[in-house]
Amino acid sequence: MLKLSYDFEQAILPGNTDLKANVLLRFGADLPQSPRRDLNLSLVIDRSGSMAGWPLHHALNAAESVVDQLEPTDTLSVVVYDDKVDTPVPPHAVDDKTALKTSIRQVRAGGITNLSGGWLKGCEYVQDNFDPQKINRVLLLTDGLANMGIRDPKVLTATAGQKAIEGVVTSTLGFGQRFNEDLLISMARAANGNFYFIQSIDEATEVFNIELASLRSVVGQDLVVTLELADGVSLVDTLSLAKVNQTDGGNTEITLGDLYEGEDRCLGLSLSLAAIPPGEFTVMTLHYSANTVQNGEVQQVTGSAEVVAKLGTVEEAAMAASSNIILELSHLMIARAKATALELAEQGKVQDAEQALQTLTQELEEKGLNENFEIAEEIEQLKYFASRIAQRGLGNSGRKELRDQSYQTLTRNRKDLVGRGVEIGDEVSAMTVVNEVGSGVELQCFRQGGKLRIKALSDSYDAHKNVQFPRAIRAEGARYVVEGLELSKDGSFYRVQGKIVRLTKAGEVDNFATSYRSSPPKTGKASRGPASAADLPTTDVVGDGVLVQCVKAGSKLRARVVADNYEPDWNMRFPRSVREEGMLYVVDEIKVGPNGKSYIACGEIKRFVQPAVSS
Repeated sequence: MLKLSYDFEQAILPGNTDLKANVLLRFGADLPQSPRRDLNLSLVIDRSGSMAGWPLHHALNAAESVVDQLEPTDTLSVVVYDDKVDTPVPPHAVDDKTALKTSIRQVRAGGITNLSGGWLKGCEYVQDNFDPQKINRVLLLTDGLANMGIRDPKVLTATAGQKAIEGVVTSTLGFGQRFNEDLLISMARAANGNFYFIQSIDEATEVFNIELASLRSVVGQDLVVTLELADGVSLVDTLSLAKVNQTDGGNTEITLGDLYEGEDRCLGLSLSLAAIPPGEFTVMTLHYSANTVQNGEVQQVTGSAEVVAKLGTVEEAAMAASSNIILELSHLMIARAKATALELAEQGKVQDAEQALQTLTQELEEKGLNENFEIAEEIEQLKYFASRIAQRGLGNSGRKELRDQSYQTLTRNRKDLVGRGVEIGDEVSAMTVVNEVGSGVELQCFRQGGKLRIKALSDSYDAHKNVQFPRAIRAEGARYVVEGLELSKDGSFYRVQGKIVRLTKAGEVDNFATSYRSSPPKTGKASRGPASAADLPTTDVVGDGVLVQCVKAGSKLRARVVADNYEPDWNMRFPRSVREEGMLYVVDEIKVGPNGKSYIACGEIKRFVQPAVSS
């Protein structure tokens, strides 16, 4: 059966007055420990030109790590795509891991991004091997934009929803900074799957493992909750991210998706209550259902429960301690504020967006919630994003962080997925730099589970305690000097006191100086090639360059740009002496030709060599 618990933000609500009340519902599976469910899994990996180099290297290593964790009773397929779709691993029982990993290791980067072609092939494999007793899932990884095949986000999202109805769920993984986060989040939501932002190339294995661990712990699927509200009660907002529909009977139906072992599925609701006399009042009756494994079979379980609020006088409500649920509800309200601010900013309502974040920051601090480290971290995030939005400098990476942070908090109850972000702002380079610690306290920024944290390095301070620090000047590996640190009221973390400067000791290279972070100058001169491709210098990194591939077009060898945001069919002025079919190159710059319908390769040309995947 399913278990349900709930808490209102206030233990006693004021009666005889109209009010808004927030309530958090928690759903879990109250089942005896059942054996692990087998997986019917398809990994669909982008191998287009923008993945070339270390991104694809780490993605393939992550795929190998998935193979290592599967069992012979699991079914696995691996699909890779650029402009073509290939299947290095057809649907197969995981009974020869060495052979499977050898097939994965042979994948190489190629052309442009046919996301729909690769994803639909993965769905086909899962559907062909569909088993209602298994977890049937497609994991779609991409770092770019769909520029071939089906490209309409609405069509892709609707198709993901239809596949979910047929039993095939899709989780999406966005890699780096080029992918379309709106598309991947929409597909994951429509398919009742998960979305992940892989922010740096070495995070791929970690994020794959989080999703695999989630799949192993699925104890219920298709959790649906119907709200039957009492007279005088209305639903103001759904604080969690979920599918919300109205039933024919006028009730609200909310679809929450999977239930995970050891992880409550939370649903935050904001309600409006008309003036109700003191006493106990049934605010709503909940009806819920989910598919769970019982006696070795997937069976639907259902239940109903009443949600009862306690109401008292204004004095009683004021004296009653707020429930311990206030922190969890605060996280949901913070996440909703981030989503709202982004929406307002993109509508051009910059001041409204900034004000929404600043108002919530003030409310949290007035309630004293900044004495909780995680809420204090969120307050820093709110200030950071408010400043970025006000300066119209949110940027692509900032937008991805904002969407990811909002999505993860509103959908999952996992601390390792919320508050992640590794963007480095310009403020770090603009800081005053000193060469000695002197009488100050030395701090260092490091990455922990995708989050930028600060720790104290100086003696007499506990290096295991977190340090509350401005988000805008955090950069992985950077060191700082501050005038002092003070403990929070509960002694669990430090707060920075006084001026903050950046530390680079004498003789060290300042990796955060502006000159080290700027791109090399572009010459704008057309590329000239040596006698043959064999004479080109080689590289396994694309960096700030542009990836080009030589392809056969009829009887001619043509050079084509295979990076995102370029026209894949345009001809290019490119040295004939180095053209070899299928070869990949990295060029410094690509310019549009005088006719406006072709490209010119400019600067140095290097032959691209795919990094070897470790065995």
